[in-house]
Amino acid sequence: MSEQGSGWPFVGRGGPLTTVRAALRSGAGVMIAGEAGVGKSRLAAEALAGLPGYAVVRALGTETASMIPFGAFAHVLTGPPEGGENLLSWAARHLRERAPRGELLVSVDDAHRLDPASAALVHYLADSGAARVLVTVRSGEPQPAPVAALWKDELLDRIELPPLTRAEVGQVLAGALGGEVAAETVRHLARVSEGNVLYLREVVQAGRNAGCLTERDGQWRWRGQLSMTTRLRELVGDRIGHLDEDEREVLELVAFGEPLGTELLVSLTTARAVERVEDRGLVVAVNEGRREQLRLGHPLYGEVVRGGCGTLRTRRRLRMLADALEASGLRRREDELRAAVWRLDSGSVTAPEMLVSAARLAWGRQDPHLAERLAKAAIDAGGGVAAVAVLGEVLMVLGDADAALAALRRAARDAVTEADRAQHAFSLGINLAWAGADAEACEVLDLAAVTLTEPVWLQEAHIYRAVTDCFAGRLTGAAGSLARSRSYGPMSRRADAHAAAMEAWAAAYSGRTGESLAIAARTLESVDSWRDEAPHALPSFLDALCAAQTFAGLLEAADRSAEQGMELPAAELSVSGFAAYRAMVGRLRGDVAGALRWCRDDLARMPGREPYLGRVLAEQAHALALLGRTEQAREVLAEAGATASRWAFTRQHVLQAEVWVAASGGELDEAVRLCLAAADHAERHELHAGLMFALHDLVRLGAPDQSARLAGRVDGLLAVLLARHARAIGDPVELRAVAGEFERLGMLLYAAEATAQEAAAYRDAGRGTLAKGAQTRAWALARRCPGVSTPALVELATPELTPRQREILQLAAAGLTNRQIADRLTLSTRTAANHLQAAYEKLGVNDRTQVGRLLAAL
Repeated sequence: MSEQGSGWPFVGRGGPLTTVRAALRSGAGVMIAGEAGVGKSRLAAEALAGLPGYAVVRALGTETASMIPFGAFAHVLTGPPEGGENLLSWAARHLRERAPRGELLVSVDDAHRLDPASAALVHYLADSGAARVLVTVRSGEPQPAPVAALWKDELLDRIELPPLTRAEVGQVLAGALGGEVAAETVRHLARVSEGNVLYLREVVQAGRNAGCLTERDGQWRWRGQLSMTTRLRELVGDRIGHLDEDEREVLELVAFGEPLGTELLVSLTTARAVERVEDRGLVVAVNEGRREQLRLGHPLYGEVVRGGCGTLRTRRRLRMLADALEASGLRRREDELRAAVWRLDSGSVTAPEMLVSAARLAWGRQDPHLAERLAKAAIDAGGGVAAVAVLGEVLMVLGDADAALAALRRAARDAVTEADRAQHAFSLGINLAWAGADAEACEVLDLAAVTLTEPVWLQEAHIYRAVTDCFAGRLTGAAGSLARSRSYGPMSRRADAHAAAMEAWAAAYSGRTGESLAIAARTLESVDSWRDEAPHALPSFLDALCAAQTFAGLLEAADRSAEQGMELPAAELSVSGFAAYRAMVGRLRGDVAGALRWCRDDLARMPGREPYLGRVLAEQAHALALLGRTEQAREVLAEAGATASRWAFTRQHVLQAEVWVAASGGELDEAVRLCLAAADHAERHELHAGLMFALHDLVRLGAPDQSARLAGRVDGLLAVLLARHARAIGDPVELRAVAGEFERLGMLLYAAEATAQEAAAYRDAGRGTLAKGAQTRAWALARRCPGVSTPALVELATPELTPRQREILQLAAAGLTNRQIADRLTLSTRTAANHLQAAYEKLGVNDRTQVGRLLAAL
């Protein structure tokens, strides 16, 4: 089906379009091959639109026309051949008459459907040079011999048009929807459509009709299940085609069970039926480890096939799958999970222990929604305290800690065995710590540590205690708990992974970035051996990686780690907040608008009012402040403070955002005071990386004499560079060198500020020419940080003002009256007014509105 007339933008295909046009201009013909719906017809149409001067004859191969000789060209061929004239010569002559003075270009869509005579004509035109030829064919479809010979005999250049990449899907969606599309929505739609433009368009239309795809706060987002419209179902159904009973059984079993082992499927059906379905591309074989698995040829096939099964048929298929998998021996851990889900969905579950084990596996696979469902089913089936403990941890990360605590408190009296008491204590303790009840959490876990006897439980008791210490900002205490956990002999894989994750995390936040990166690199090498058993470990490792890489100045690596965290299956949970790191990286690079986008993307999918949510809100407020959107920043900051206050490390983000919200409003003295408060908080809670940024903010605010504590607290080049920046204030030569290092690290905002400070240093020294050169370089760097305003950049724009005049000017631009300015700065109203008037005269402006425009132009 062609996309012409679809109204969708033609984006994401710039490379193939250039290739096709270049080939046609050079005199070559082109064959565009690809799967149905990838946009072959649209590409051909766009290529022709950019080639003026040609007489174009268009033809379309169809099943109906394929029954008639020259059926595809019937609309341009008239009259019978002259006596004895060769049919191909006659047809070619008719076509040539369409271009009496120019070049003929013949474009054939779906050439694989041409009748033999039309196919021979196209080959003749290309071989004889009578016309340039552009054809599209569907990959995998049988082609008439003359069409296949076009590229086999090198008469045409063949271009394979692949499905759209995820990035290209994002471009198409943004153009089609006319606005920004959330990254998670792009990922979802890219996965569902697999880059097929036709399916993508229909899924989008179905989502809009069903209200699943909506725009909110300037961003398009998908919420809810995929909605299959009649048109979409028919399109996919046509691609599936007719199925006999055996083929239908194969496709249904794969649709309900994918990925499905080939041997298992053959045992339930027949080898010949499986081969027929595979030959048609409806299922594909993939190697996963040492197993050959079968998956559907496209995700939408599953939606159509499952939608065509009633309740009883669905249950029968699921029971067939569960029976067969259990009969095979459940050789892999995922087999146990899949069998339990099939049993649950088919109504044939018998053992609660199976459900509890499956819930743990689902949680280990970062699928808390499935884990919640399995744990609740296990409780209903009599799974006891073990099921409640799993449910408690899952509900916590789903943002429902209150329900988790209530369920755990009810189950306390049933915890009789040591295993029950241990699992109950760990789940209760972590939920209490999550909820901010630090003292009670410590009490529960300390009691477990002195009453449990088995080493495996004692190891975990101390690990959970370390987690509560980290939440509370007691990193030395956390290190002690982790050391005690390792003192009970060889650790289980679960305990070892969780302990290593917390060691990496504590090292990162305490400034030992090299140690953190080494622990993470070493342990992540064996992630496949522990990820199923240690559900908290992988997100914690990625959080530690993001922190260590950011604090060390490895911004590209930090961005990649944060992206990996955001793409975890459980990335929408309240334990994520990885967008905070992407936002940090963005603002360090000077891409503050990008930082805002990442925050907005994460905030829309995080539930509840959890501390990680507060971390993202704080970064959003920080970015808004740097963009001069002070009032909006204050509103977001208030919400961030209420959400993030229970944990020391999330509170640090709020405190540092407060600094820049105050600076954005022109309150520089208050910003310095808040900077010192943020530094004190970081030092008190051993958050040395936070201390590093807080102290360096003093340098950026023009108070470097307060930043003496910068040196020696954090590993890595960035800490050294920030301390060097503090020492360089007043030394223009050193400031230029520091700015160059910032630029090399990609920290464009910091480079712009250091260069602005270089200009000021030259100005203070009376070296005007050098000051102007530095000012020019600073402006060039500042333009690469669009919309950003900081005190150093304000000074760059207003060098003739005194610091006091500049402060009063910013307060006036923020909307404060002279009296309010006087009260804020402890001045008389007359003195404030005099400073303001002097600033107006120096800048050549008359009122607050003009000042606002001046500062907004930074």
